[in-house]
Amino acid sequence: MLNSNWDNLRVFLAVARHNSAVEASASLSLDHSTVTRRLKILERELGTQLFGRNSQGHVLTHAGRQLLRSVEAIENSLSMVESQVGHDNKTLIGKIRLGATEGFGSFFLTPHLCDFCERHPQIRVDVLSMPRCINLSKREADLAISVDRPTAGFYVASKLSDYRLRLYATPNYLASHPPIKSVADISHHRLIAYVDELSYSDELRYVEKLAPGALVRLRSTSIIAQLNAARRGKALAILPCFLATPCADLLPVLPDEASLVRTFWLIAHKEQREIARIRVLWDYLRQTVEINRDFLMGDSQELRFLDD
Repeated sequence: MLNSNWDNLRVFLAVARHNSAVEASASLSLDHSTVTRRLKILERELGTQLFGRNSQGHVLTHAGRQLLRSVEAIENSLSMVESQVGHDNKTLIGKIRLGATEGFGSFFLTPHLCDFCERHPQIRVDVLSMPRCINLSKREADLAISVDRPTAGFYVASKLSDYRLRLYATPNYLASHPPIKSVADISHHRLIAYVDELSYSDELRYVEKLAPGALVRLRSTSIIAQLNAARRGKALAILPCFLATPCADLLPVLPDEASLVRTFWLIAHKEQREIARIRVLWDYLRQTVEINRDFLMGDSQELRFLDD
């Protein structure tokens, strides 16, 4: 018979989602010994093993997978209760964890979120700017901004904005290398790009479309690393306009021909979307992007703020 409290089930969820007791303990701010002890209590109460171990870490057994579905249903119900009753639905108090792509989160969102926190001093925002997808199903964040729209799950997804990418180089690079008068000329140049096999989205595999035949000699999983490398002046780079435009030492190359558009999606769990503090940030993000559409598309050099 299961007599465990929610804390033990929360530990189970964390280990299942991270595939690691060590990572689960870090995410829960608990000692590793506490996590393993609570797992043993849970397994003893259920009379079954919930995890196996292999080179990948903790792997759910058949019983573990069955329990995971039930516990996630409980978690969703608790979130629904939070959104329907209690102070969180009525007052703008608490923490919001916002996941975003690395460049957009670091260069565009963070300055605007300083203003948001000034507007709402009782809300704390944790920004997760990472060169990977934020996993909402693992509750890594309350809101996420992604280049991919979710195709499954209980999510609300709304198009946030299109953004443009162009080919960029420093003036010194362009002056000291063969001229680029057409897309065909790009094949004579070196390029900085993503590590395709480690790319977290097909939307980021655009080298052959934008710079066919280019000699890729430096790759990075980080768009910020690519930006910094491009500013060194040794190669071309494909960069979002919102990253490159503020850099006076970078110039667009063939801005009309070597250009493509991608989309940012704003995503949340359906039940969390109605929590007041999350709803107010959702609306703020949409308003912020709305006044910066030209900037995101590379048609303006001015980053605008709602409170200016």
